[in-house]
Amino acid sequence: MNKTVSIIITLGLIVAIGIVLTGGSTTKDSSKIIQNTEIKEGIQYITIDAKGGYSPQLSNAKAGIPTKLIVKTSGTYDCSASLVIKSINYQKILSQSAEEIIDIGIPKVGEPLRGTCGMGMYNFEIDFS
Repeated sequence: MNKTVSIIITLGLIVAIGIVLTGGSTTKDSSKIIQNTEIKEGIQYITIDAKGGYSPQLSNAKAGIPTKLIVKTSGTYDCSASLVIKSINYQKILSQSAEEIIDIGIPKVGEPLRGTCGMGMYNFEIDFS
């Protein structure tokens, strides 16, 4: 086997392993929705972790009730600490290890809340029903 064929096979294996480890898809998968909402004293809280992206990337929550978004950071030194939520005019560099509570008002059915990092590399979406 010559050197070129060996390199091609090695690169193919690296790509295949990467696909297996990342799940093979960057599209939203409703089967991967994590329960990250709770209602306390009439206020809905949605919690998202920010470090190397946002987790979960897709959340479902109730519309029509006062809602707050809690963004947790823990040693976050990447661009996910630079949070932008255009629909509520929010933009802030988050502390590296803290919780930021963001009042998002009373969401309406069918109007998702989308957040992204300052560079546009990482994002999340909250769907309201």
